[in-house]
Amino acid sequence: MLHSRIRHIASAGAFALIATIPLTACGDPVSPRPAQAATPGQTPDSTPSASAAAGSPGPGVTKQPAGQRPAQTSTTKPHTTKPTATKPTGTCYGAVRHDLDLRNTVLDLVKSMCFHTGGVLRLQGIGPGMVTAAPGSLVSQSYEGGVVDLRFVRAGTVTVTIPQDDQTYTITVVVVS
Repeated sequence: MLHSRIRHIASAGAFALIATIPLTACGDPVSPRPAQAATPGQTPDSTPSASAAAGSPGPGVTKQPAGQRPAQTSTTKPHTTKPTATKPTGTCYGAVRHDLDLRNTVLDLVKSMCFHTGGVLRLQGIGPGMVTAAPGSLVSQSYEGGVVDLRFVRAGTVTVTIPQDDQTYTITVVVVS
């Protein structure tokens, strides 16, 4: 008997808790937006809102005397300055390594790339001395075991030339600092 009574009290408490959660989330009355509060030809009393139904106007709404029109108000947007980006956003790889497997990559689709200074373009599956990068002062090039690493050491534009299947492909790499 005592066990069923405790179970009954616990279930009633849980039900009460579940029932009050939605009410606490939506319990506050919603005030009208400024554009709805002072529209021409409409008084605050005729606006169907929870605050008008209670008999008191919501925040920011004042009652006008019976013979006067509500004053026209205009809202101005606060002056905001647009932030200026100091570095390019989203289109450049950082100072990371990007791998291109030349056996599985269609080089016709790779026309240009962008790296930050220190970035590496790794070309896999090509012989020694086949890849050229100009100007040489912006890039450090190394070869080992069928892999060419191009490390971009200064900002500027580098033209990478890759011969493959009796064609020469050119990738323009923009390097930013």
